[in-house]
Amino acid sequence: MKSLILVIKGFIMGIANIIPGVSGGTLALTLGIYEQFIGAISHFFEKLKENLKFLIPILVGMVLAIVSMSNVISSSFEHYPIPTTLFFMGLVLGGIPMLSGFVKDKKEKKEISSYVIALITFSFVMILAFSEEIFGSGLGTANLENVSTLGYVLLFVVGMVTAATMIIPGVSGSLVLMLLGYYLPVVNTIKDFTKLNNLFPNFLILGFFGLGVLLGIVLISKLIEFLLHKYETKTYFGVLGFIISSIIAIPVSVYHEIGDITFSVPQVLLGIVFLGIGAFIGYKLGGEHND
Repeated sequence: MKSLILVIKGFIMGIANIIPGVSGGTLALTLGIYEQFIGAISHFFEKLKENLKFLIPILVGMVLAIVSMSNVISSSFEHYPIPTTLFFMGLVLGGIPMLSGFVKDKKEKKEISSYVIALITFSFVMILAFSEEIFGSGLGTANLENVSTLGYVLLFVVGMVTAATMIIPGVSGSLVLMLLGYYLPVVNTIKDFTKLNNLFPNFLILGFFGLGVLLGIVLISKLIEFLLHKYETKTYFGVLGFIISSIIAIPVSVYHEIGDITFSVPQVLLGIVFLGIGAFIGYKLGGEHND
């Protein structure tokens, strides 16, 4: 039963990774597995059997979600944007009581700096969410044709940044990649590679990007673990800022992807229902700890 719950949580995290504005780290936190997830990656070989037992069901759920739900989610956002958006906002909202309760239970003194950190992380996500309005079309679009040596180095660095967005709650990988101008080029390269076109050049591009992602996941996991160990309360205040801001970032990102959304009474009413369903699922799964 415990493994099945982990598969379900991994499935939800996998869906998050294919939705604009939604952070896999956010849902890992609201689903109650964030610290264990970070620890398992950071100390993978120290308790190999135990970590594999924890990570494999999550990875299975994530792969199943990405393979089976990509078209479903895309279609849902296209035909039912309001209920779908509100459902994922509900998932995040449902986990907030768990996180805020955790922060309140800490015996450490709540310093002003903790609230400042929360404000900084909140502002950071807001800048990413409204990057199109702030920076126009972003920082330009990367050209992945005839990539130079420097280009491969940049791909590696961008991969590490993408990994950070997978680990840090509230920060969406799609938002960051769009801001950096690598979102569509990387997606198009993946599509081209799966069609067996330009195999060697695309393999190099995705290889450097993938290596950056793998190294980034390990390094960021160790950094987050260090912060949780040394500055636990401040870190969670920062995470709380990420989480609250992501509730705003999700609909903003969906709007940027879809464009104008037509509001109708049935969609709004259905959206309210799905908001409640998402919040209930997030709240219940957030209470299922796996310590």
